[in-house]
Amino acid sequence: MELENYTHVSEFFLLGLSKEPELQPLIFGLFLSMYLITVFGNLLIILAVSLDSHLHTPMYFFLANLSFVDICFTSTTIPKMLQNIHTQSKVITYRACITQMYFFIIFAILDNFLLAAMAYDRFVAICHPLHYMVIMNSQLCGLLVMISWIMSSLNSLLQSLMVLRLSFCSVLEIPHFFCEINQVARLACSDTFLNDIVLYFAIGLLGGGPLTGILYSYSKIVSSICGIPSIQGKYKAFSTCASHLSVVSLFYCTGLGVYLSSAASLSSHASAIASVMYTVVTPMLNPFIYSLRNKDIKSALKKIIGMVVI
Repeated sequence: MELENYTHVSEFFLLGLSKEPELQPLIFGLFLSMYLITVFGNLLIILAVSLDSHLHTPMYFFLANLSFVDICFTSTTIPKMLQNIHTQSKVITYRACITQMYFFIIFAILDNFLLAAMAYDRFVAICHPLHYMVIMNSQLCGLLVMISWIMSSLNSLLQSLMVLRLSFCSVLEIPHFFCEINQVARLACSDTFLNDIVLYFAIGLLGGGPLTGILYSYSKIVSSICGIPSIQGKYKAFSTCASHLSVVSLFYCTGLGVYLSSAASLSSHASAIASVMYTVVTPMLNPFIYSLRNKDIKSALKKIIGMVVI
């Protein structure tokens, strides 16, 4: 590679989801609506858990943290996308791109850890109900969340530093609506082998580890539920983890679907469109899943709405 092909990077160009000018107002309106629904819905969950003393339990503590992370998760990507569409500009500065990548990785990994913590909470509640309050004490819950933040932050810092060491060519167009780490690394002229090793190792450890914990927890939960003699008892036990299982299925199925489909098709544009599912749609649907399937949340939300009306 000749030296003149390298350039001092000051900005990238986010190509977005579509190059068609007539589609931009539609995309802007659609994503603005989804973003507002996501923020408003997850804020309601946080308010419900904070204001209702009946929801001051480990399960809802993790749910409130998940709602906060989902707000941050979408806020790292959608506002910049909306700004670019509004200003008819595709530019994102180098610093802003690295910063966006850093926070996106943090909140993506945090989602994994919190879903695993919630699965462990349901495992203890169903498999060891008599010791639930002893095991899932406030110190353990706080420790699990703190460890999740520390691990996510350290991994994100490492991934960002690995990108900072790369040299980039003159083509700085990212076929995505945000600075996704794989797409940015593809633009590098320098060797990305070490970056790929570190990235896939982190995905296997910090993504596969929580997923393994979730699968193990639910295998034990299913065994315990099958051992309950009455149908009513089985239904009651399953209903306590149905919402969480729905969120886990949605998050991992869409996330895995994106990377498997992009690996199969090798289409960056198709990958960008598919990634909307786990970066935007999943955080938007989470509050609906928990509020529609959970009597305690619905009761707390009714109280909040009643207070606002009064």
